[in-house]
Amino acid sequence: MTDRREDARRREEMAAAARRLEADEAQAIIDAFVAEAGRRQLASEPLKATTYSGQTVKTDRRGWYLNRRRSLAIGDDGAYLRLVIPDVGTFARFTGVKITPELPPLMVAANGKDGEGGALTWFIERVLAGHQDG
Repeated sequence: MTDRREDARRREEMAAAARRLEADEAQAIIDAFVAEAGRRQLASEPLKATTYSGQTVKTDRRGWYLNRRRSLAIGDDGAYLRLVIPDVGTFARFTGVKITPELPPLMVAANGKDGEGGALTWFIERVLAGHQDG
């Protein structure tokens, strides 16, 4: 039994290392995007999140939406942000919510329900071209 546990632990360590390597590569792409957005003076905007029940709430972040659903964004600080959140109380609907960054992937929404998935670079190119909503 110990060998199986040790094998499982090693597999998890290898998977975590692979996720960190992917996130490092994705973060370099995001950092280049933020620099390019600054060079082009591409204005960020206040980001809003959507709750599971469909309500829109303001967040503590500014950035650029990546997809049409506005469920993913890049913060103006280079953070990768998922903007679909659990339902919040009435107070939070007025005060807003704090969004915690996630490790960025190279493939965005690969298993997303809305069918809008692809390479992170493709989404970023759309933002730079001004077509993230179209």
